[in-house]
Amino acid sequence: MSITELGRTDGGPAPGGATGQAVHARGLAKTFGGQRAVDGIDLDVRPGEVFGVLGPNGAGKTTMLRMLATLLPIDAGRAKIFGVDVAGDPHVIRQLVGVTGQYASVDENLTARENLWLFSRLQGIAAPRARRIAAELLGQFGLEEAADKAIAHFSGGMRRRLDLAASLISRPPLIFLDEPTTGLDPRTRGQMWDTIRGLVAQGCTVLLTTQYLDEADQLADRVAVIDHGRKVAEGTPDELKTAVGDSTLQLLLAEPDEVPAAAEVVRRVLGVDPVLSPERGRLNVALDQADLAGEVLIAMRTAGVSISSVSVAKPSLDEVFLALTGHGTEEDR
Repeated sequence: MSITELGRTDGGPAPGGATGQAVHARGLAKTFGGQRAVDGIDLDVRPGEVFGVLGPNGAGKTTMLRMLATLLPIDAGRAKIFGVDVAGDPHVIRQLVGVTGQYASVDENLTARENLWLFSRLQGIAAPRARRIAAELLGQFGLEEAADKAIAHFSGGMRRRLDLAASLISRPPLIFLDEPTTGLDPRTRGQMWDTIRGLVAQGCTVLLTTQYLDEADQLADRVAVIDHGRKVAEGTPDELKTAVGDSTLQLLLAEPDEVPAAAEVVRRVLGVDPVLSPERGRLNVALDQADLAGEVLIAMRTAGVSISSVSVAKPSLDEVFLALTGHGTEEDR
């Protein structure tokens, strides 16, 4: 049995006759204490895709997700999920959406099996079927060996997998993942990525918020970039990268203190500002044409700037975000 079949008795369509776009939102807004946390965001998520929402801490990602999940009232704008109005039919929306937040919602005093059984019972599922769902989900998420251990003894990655499993009990067609890999080590992050890909392969639609650029690049079919509560760009990762430039010249200087001089050379030759990492002696330069790299390198030699290594590659999402917002995703405002 697939993950998306676990919570249904008949394997039928989504409740409420829901159809259409997975998410269709226009002008979403939320204000706290006179400050707009979400400021007129439009969003369209297609069924069967992973849609990434990329932005720094404080950008409004979680607030937007909580409004769509009926956890916060919408101050302005409208949103529909599979054609169902979020504000008008919150009870139906809660059948269509599974939410995994930034922090595990499981009870640490219970075992993994007990947690899943309890969440099933709270959703009105009969006890025998709740036991079967718990066993199926524990197997799907590789938690069978730890099924009867208290959550207090789980690693961060195991907790995140259990939290995601709990959000799938009722087989929602749409999953909201709010920064699902925050605080995880690289190996566990990779496991979570595989789990998310598996959900999509089995028919789920995923709306993923993240501040990790590589995560959006790896998982998302399309990405919306949000900053200060506003959507500043949207497209596939490749489309966003192309908007910055066809290629990126990456330079590692022999002497890190020569970064200012190297940056001035780039401005003089290309008329653009490079992305700098002064402490590492690195510069990334967006190029409209890859062959412009030669002109930059000749100018560097003429200016006496020593280069340890050079490469020309496609722009990264880091450079896209910096170009769109003027700062990196690590900013915490």
